[in-house]
Amino acid sequence: MNKKRMTLATKRAIVGLLFISPWLIGFIAFYVRSLIHSIQFSLNIVTVNPEIGGYTLEFNGLGNFIYEFTEHGSFSQTLVTSLKDIMIDVPLIVFFSLFMAMLLNKKFTGRTLVRAIFFIPVIMNSEAIVTAIDTVREMMAGGLSPTSAAMTEASATSGVNIEYYMALFKELALPDSLVDYVVSAASRINAIISASGVQIVIFIAALQSIPASLYEVAKIEGATGYETFWKVTFPMVMPHIITNIVYTVVDSFVNSQIVTMAYETAFKQMTWGLSAAMSLTTTAIVCLILAVVCGLIQKRTFYYN
Repeated sequence: MNKKRMTLATKRAIVGLLFISPWLIGFIAFYVRSLIHSIQFSLNIVTVNPEIGGYTLEFNGLGNFIYEFTEHGSFSQTLVTSLKDIMIDVPLIVFFSLFMAMLLNKKFTGRTLVRAIFFIPVIMNSEAIVTAIDTVREMMAGGLSPTSAAMTEASATSGVNIEYYMALFKELALPDSLVDYVVSAASRINAIISASGVQIVIFIAALQSIPASLYEVAKIEGATGYETFWKVTFPMVMPHIITNIVYTVVDSFVNSQIVTMAYETAFKQMTWGLSAAMSLTTTAIVCLILAVVCGLIQKRTFYYN
């Protein structure tokens, strides 16, 4: 009997399924149930019964979704601000990460230490460490004398005259939108560096996976460093750019103001149905943005087998 052999594409599909199986099991076991409850809460007015325990649901239809856009005082503004911050941060984080990965991929003394330094912000941003640092900061601030506190505040407020450089950019006939983008990026440089650790690691792995023969061919053909980057390096890391965009958007969304608002609406104002509606709305918008961006990039992505 002739046995049917699996094709290479089928084998790769099976390997990919096995690779994501831990995530898939966790998604089905934990996330799906929470998602169903969130949808249920968003369509109802939830009343918690602290005395007897549990909660009651009063069907409200799309009332929570209508309320958040038409009557809530700050939801729409916070949503737009959060999406604007994400649109500013994502391109800067991705291209900064690629730039730093190319530098860190070169051979030099102390390369491992420098790579570790760029990954430190990822560790320092963990909840436990952030809480400990905030506690220490409060203790140190309580021990400052009034004079030292005044000097600290003065040194923090005194800095570069941003308005001068904005006027200089405008004199160069640069578009106001570009000037605003540059200023917003400069004001968020600390957050951009802190959020680039994982992306740098992914790009380093991508750069190390590029066959050396491609660079040898480019060198033999007389390609410049600029041409080598755009014809070899950039196309080869495009699949990882998609990965980093997805990760960066999700990471920025988790730390955005709109998520904080949804959390406070649920656990401080005890308005569970409205909080669920806020969460579902923002999640749907972010998923739509990811689908559009990844769809556009996917058409220009080259996959090397």
